[in-house]
Amino acid sequence: MNPPESSLDALLDGTHGDPFSLLGVHSGPGGTFARVILPGAETAEAFSIDGQCLGEVARIDPRGMFEGYLLGAPQPVRYRCSTATRDWIQTDAYSFAPVLGPVDDLLIAQGTHMRLFDKLGAHLIEHQGAKGVHFAVWAPNAQRVSVVGDFNDWDAGRHVMRHRRDIGVWEIFIPDIRDYRAYKFHVVGPDGIARPLKADPFAFMTEVRPRTASITAKVEKPDWNDAAHRTHWAGVDARRVPVSIYEVHAGSWQRDRWNWFLNWDEMAEQLIPYVVDMGFTHIEFLPIAEHPYDPSWGYQTTGLYAPSARFGEPAGFARFVEGAHKAGIGVILDWVPAHFPTDEHGLVRFDGTALYEHEDWRQGFHPDWNTLIYNFGRKEVASFLVNNALFWAERYHVDGLRVDAVASMLYRDYSRKEGEWTPNEEGGRENWEAVEFLRAVNRTLYAEHPGIMTFAEESTAWPGVSAPADIPEDGTRATALGFGFKWNMGFMHDTLRYMGRDPVHRQFHHEDITFGLMYAFSENFVLPLSHDEVVHGKGSLLSKMSGDDWQQFANLRAYYGLMWGYPGKKLLFMGQEFAQRREWSEERALDWHLREAPAHEGVRNLVRDLNRLYRDKPALHGRDCEGEGFEWLVVDDATNSVFAWVRKAPDARPVVVISNMTPNLLKDYALALPGEGNWREILNTDSVYYGGSGKGNLGQIRAAGGLAHVTLPPLATIMLEYAG
Repeated sequence: MNPPESSLDALLDGTHGDPFSLLGVHSGPGGTFARVILPGAETAEAFSIDGQCLGEVARIDPRGMFEGYLLGAPQPVRYRCSTATRDWIQTDAYSFAPVLGPVDDLLIAQGTHMRLFDKLGAHLIEHQGAKGVHFAVWAPNAQRVSVVGDFNDWDAGRHVMRHRRDIGVWEIFIPDIRDYRAYKFHVVGPDGIARPLKADPFAFMTEVRPRTASITAKVEKPDWNDAAHRTHWAGVDARRVPVSIYEVHAGSWQRDRWNWFLNWDEMAEQLIPYVVDMGFTHIEFLPIAEHPYDPSWGYQTTGLYAPSARFGEPAGFARFVEGAHKAGIGVILDWVPAHFPTDEHGLVRFDGTALYEHEDWRQGFHPDWNTLIYNFGRKEVASFLVNNALFWAERYHVDGLRVDAVASMLYRDYSRKEGEWTPNEEGGRENWEAVEFLRAVNRTLYAEHPGIMTFAEESTAWPGVSAPADIPEDGTRATALGFGFKWNMGFMHDTLRYMGRDPVHRQFHHEDITFGLMYAFSENFVLPLSHDEVVHGKGSLLSKMSGDDWQQFANLRAYYGLMWGYPGKKLLFMGQEFAQRREWSEERALDWHLREAPAHEGVRNLVRDLNRLYRDKPALHGRDCEGEGFEWLVVDDATNSVFAWVRKAPDARPVVVISNMTPNLLKDYALALPGEGNWREILNTDSVYYGGSGKGNLGQIRAAGGLAHVTLPPLATIMLEYAG
């Protein structure tokens, strides 16, 4: 039991690569032998966890090394340490058995562990009779990994971890510490050089930026009360029900009186009732996972498993989600598995090697954002990300994930010039590892969490983004990604370009509106008017509209009417519901004072009524993603810049949507309607209630002989519902 002097020196210096082999409690020829480091102690007596005296150990080195034989079988030990002036109790972390087991080893090695967030990271547990925290981290190429924190004076020599070499995971159970303790990992790379202290990739809580330590915390919410909400969504086809999304940046929707972020409870008190009143079905947050840089809006994430500390403790976010669910509102998170930032405390060269990223910069560096790209082909990295998707659905009950920058993942040459990328094995540009990763995320999420929705921000013509990600039986290469929905970027760009043109010129660009219906049912689409359209010098949606101030408001109202009548789910970024004038900035709250102006409040009233119509009229949502729910009535009247179509669904009254995109009042406009008799005017964006001129059809029109004569207000959209 006597190791070489050099090994003892390494133990005392905290540089031994396998301290569990020498420290702790072991069986030997002479009985149970204990070796422990107790800095500052002069004498020490050993006790079992339940308080039975096991004998004394003797100091063999003035730096704090103690040894001795103990009564009984090897077991976890506490030591009563003494000097001439004081006594204290210290539990020996090296006397505890491993927490992870052979099944964990097998599943982690296969990359098929679907509960990694229960095993890696920091978990408050009771182990072998003692309460404490189990730490585990994947760092397969490291020479040595230690937990450092405010519980051990950030001393890398105090808690060197046990290396499970077969899977590259390091673990240690540290007794007698609880929640809200700051920690990081001290990682010595294969070259013997210590990396900058690393935050825990699986941390559930972090310090508030600019501090970067991880925090021990519980994320369990034992008393969820949202079963009715989750059961409802698990029992419907999301394509055939209303989905109207309010996109929110949690840091700038509203601020407190000190211009600081609202915490989750404050946000729940204000945001949830507002969204309910506005008639949206879902809130979508820009990324709330921990990120160091405010202007990244959360898209450069360093803590994928931690709700940002900007908004309070993780339990606050769980309470927000539950509150939203009880009010009938779903919660969607922007999720960023495409890339990660190069901050030294993050994943970059985590164990001294390119672990999460690619070694080759042509595959691993993202030129648009100066970030690193995950190595999707490495099973442990893919498992880390798939588990993260599952984590948000399970632990926080989120209703959906919107995956950012999918196009950048699918193509090896995305934003790259010749010579700056490497082709795949077939010589092509497709990133098949990323494709299979995305397919795995969607297959796993939909299988494990019925009712979940996933959304792809994908700007190319990749085939089958929202087609089922089935595994081909014939072994052919599969391209379908399995998302529930895809953002319709073409709709956004084409229609905003059209609305920015002077009405005189719109007749020459009629296809900006009509072209989108050529592919509107090729995917399950969401129509996004997102944050990307109101930043970086693009101005607000109001400022994108053509004309003077009155015309800009009228154009915006007409545009919203057209969008809510157009096939596809709806998404609107915060502030645009009341026609925010200034471009959005993450540094300040929205300009809520604008609601005092009738024109702005009129737009808000319109959006609220559009959401209610969309929700209440099955014709407007029941076949959002299927061609049978749409039929053109007027597609070619470019001269008048008029568009008209009918929306329909089984067993629902049809709704006709008509837009007049000129400032001309068109009286007695002849229109063939799909039904004889009365049609009620259920929406008119030119209503004085919305800030318009009040032109319209006095509530209804009558179709006879297959024809009706309709008044089309200037720069306005109207909706007519068949009344019989």
